[in-house]
Amino acid sequence: MGKLNQVIAVVASKKAKAAATITEAYHKIQKTALFDGISRTYQPKDEDGEKLPPEAKAIQVKVSDLVAEVRVAMTEMFDVIATQDYANCVARADIVVDGAIVLPNVPVTHLLFLEKQLKDIETFISKLPVLDSAETWSYNEAADHYATAPTETTRTKKVPKAFVKYEATKEHPAQVETFHEDVLAGYWKTIKFSGAVPAKQKNELLSRARILHEAIVKAREGANGIEAPPVSIGKAVFEHIFD
Repeated sequence: MGKLNQVIAVVASKKAKAAATITEAYHKIQKTALFDGISRTYQPKDEDGEKLPPEAKAIQVKVSDLVAEVRVAMTEMFDVIATQDYANCVARADIVVDGAIVLPNVPVTHLLFLEKQLKDIETFISKLPVLDSAETWSYNEAADHYATAPTETTRTKKVPKAFVKYEATKEHPAQVETFHEDVLAGYWKTIKFSGAVPAKQKNELLSRARILHEAIVKAREGANGIEAPPVSIGKAVFEHIFD
């Protein structure tokens, strides 16, 4: 039949054809009248009796024809999928990155699995939080996370103050106005912590995942390039059932 990738290219169409054929046959089976036929002729008792035209209805569908159509379509599908599956048993390739073999002799079916998983891993890495670039971070070995250098800020509090506008006299009491003044109360020492990663590290991880994904795709395409000897199983299956 050719190479495995050529077989893969026709599998979908063979499946679709088989599905359409058996679905159409199933719909016909539900209409039992299609399988019935009749022929009636009328003979009057007397020669001068009323003459009536004959009645006839031809059979529109035969079980044997339906079975033949289904057998052809299903046999083609069975054979092409068998050819694919048998070839998949021997189709293998190395996953190579920068000339080094990451995984040797990987079956093509597992390459397909890895290809999907690497896309999921890429998505996961792309969502990892990164350190705020507005801060200066250093890694704290003891705490096993990142931390900023301490920063110090002041804390003030409102202290009421009295201002004598007019001193007291014999005739009038003193006029005093009260107001609040901000007075230094203390100091805040702040250290920020983060379990995120530097943007550079995230980008490196993402790059490595993408390169490995590309290597898996390349390996899968190489494995699919092997010869796929035709395998015929449909004939035996349907002979066993119908013959």
